[in-house]
Amino acid sequence: MASLQPVRILNRDAEEERAETARLSSFVGAIAIGDLIKTTLGPKGMDKILISTSPHSPGGIQTTNDGATILKAIGVDNPAAKVLVDISLVQDDEVGDGTTSVAVLACELLKEAEQLIGHKMHPQTIISGWRLAVDCAKKALTDASKDNSGNPDKFKEDLMNIARTTLSSKLLTQHKDHFARLAVEAVLRLKGSGDLQAIQIIKKLGGNMLNSYLDEGFLLEKKIGVNQPKRLENARILIANTAMDTDKIKVFGSKVRVDSTAKVAELETAEKEKMKEKVNQILKHNCNCFINRQLIYNYPEQLFADAGVTAIEHADFEGIERLALVLGGEIVSTFGSPEKVKLGHCKLIEEVMIGEDKLIRFSGVALGEACTIVIRGATQQILDEAERSMHDALCVLSQTVKETRTVLGGGCSEMLMAHAVAQLAEKTPGKEAIAIESFVRALRQIPTILADNAGYDSAGLVAQLKAEHAQGNTTAGLDMTKGCVGDMVTLGITESFKVKRQVLISATEAAEMILRVDDIIKAAPRKRVRDTGIC
Repeated sequence: MASLQPVRILNRDAEEERAETARLSSFVGAIAIGDLIKTTLGPKGMDKILISTSPHSPGGIQTTNDGATILKAIGVDNPAAKVLVDISLVQDDEVGDGTTSVAVLACELLKEAEQLIGHKMHPQTIISGWRLAVDCAKKALTDASKDNSGNPDKFKEDLMNIARTTLSSKLLTQHKDHFARLAVEAVLRLKGSGDLQAIQIIKKLGGNMLNSYLDEGFLLEKKIGVNQPKRLENARILIANTAMDTDKIKVFGSKVRVDSTAKVAELETAEKEKMKEKVNQILKHNCNCFINRQLIYNYPEQLFADAGVTAIEHADFEGIERLALVLGGEIVSTFGSPEKVKLGHCKLIEEVMIGEDKLIRFSGVALGEACTIVIRGATQQILDEAERSMHDALCVLSQTVKETRTVLGGGCSEMLMAHAVAQLAEKTPGKEAIAIESFVRALRQIPTILADNAGYDSAGLVAQLKAEHAQGNTTAGLDMTKGCVGDMVTLGITESFKVKRQVLISATEAAEMILRVDDIIKAAPRKRVRDTGIC
């Protein structure tokens, strides 16, 4: 007689969630993430305080409303929630902005899907309807986009509007005109290359935010060595990553026994001669400035000073890599072949003061696009958030310079897409029409959340906005200053087409991936076996 006992296939410590339980677990995790960050959306969004429990930075505090920063900082255990965290980080890497929007839209789609599955609609039917809706929404967004790249003045105004719109939801909203101008000037210097490595951001405590400025050159947060030229014209710069601190034997476990202090002096002399020989090899490169990633000890520093060469030590690796790019040089570690080494060049090296700190400015660099944005502020938290805000603005602008089309913000694009998708739902037969209608409701949630976060009557505003678009007023959106429906063209609320398209595609793909899940298996942890030392 066959046994009716269930057969266990998985390891004893492994866990499995099936069908409805797995789907419910996915929905709950993803929706919790969306609800966590949706209050940060829009120009009137709130901030979150993140407190670090890491032993490396105990009590470290971040104040931010950047979706990617918040999601990166929180630890999530739910697999569906991790999917939303990942798409937010990918959005940050791809286009720099829209990190909150993409997670919120995916969350709203999953809320709609949860209700449809509760009415016994199959996930594949929902996905089929969503795919039709996404294609229709992309077409509507593309048709509504504008391209002013042929007119430099209009295009610059577009870039200014995009920068203002991006910064309006950040800490810098009070001074968005000032920072928008800094960001646009920095990106236009790149001449379409979009290489943000050429733009450096330096944070300096003190002053206020309006003291922030754009420096046409490269700033290095280091000091020039003692008794060395503080100002250097037509500099020939050797950039290196080599040890310049060899005043002791660096062989681990080595011991040197001597029978007199004279022998110790001989050892020191030998080491000095070795260092002198290395410095002479460096001087054969015909450079008048030497920048090293590692330390430069007193003796080699003195030798450089005697030779009239400016020596700069301990330039961090990121700084020295960017410096090599900007100066047109190469980072070297050996000095036996001077003819093969490419030196960096700039017209002027000088020491400057910012606040109470001394920095080194490189002017007239080989890469003419290079510049530095110096951010001032009262506290470290303000400086950190200002840097994140500027980074987002620079990323969006650099992408807009490549993909020059723009669309309107303030919920206008979402309502435009929702109106086009709603018309598609009316023409679509079968159950897919219900899924398409759910996509419309999810899109309309974005302007609803924008209004809710500002404390306005979201139901009335969204109904009025829906009516405006139904009457053919495709430039209508939410005026978040006055709390009414306004013309986005007149208000200058513009966003990058690439950002909007990426939000739409990424959110739908993430929601679709989570919706397809019907089983969650947690593998058994690997057991630790005591090492007996016997092979």
